[in-house]
Amino acid sequence: MKPSFKGNKSALPAKPCAGCGHPMSWRRKWARCWDEVKFCSERCRQRRQAHDRLDLPPP
Repeated sequence: MKPSFKGNKSALPAKPCAGCGHPMSWRRKWARCWDEVKFCSERCRQRRQAHDRLDLPPP
């Protein structure tokens, strides 16, 4: 993701959120840890942890 990015988000890698399934596109902030990113937001992360503690299936 060096200088070749010209604002076309469809050219960036994407993957689904483990909490809600919403597609997440790559962000510069996640450049070093993209393989570790699982959730699209803090809300999804906390929601998933609450479901795991209660042994409920994800929504």
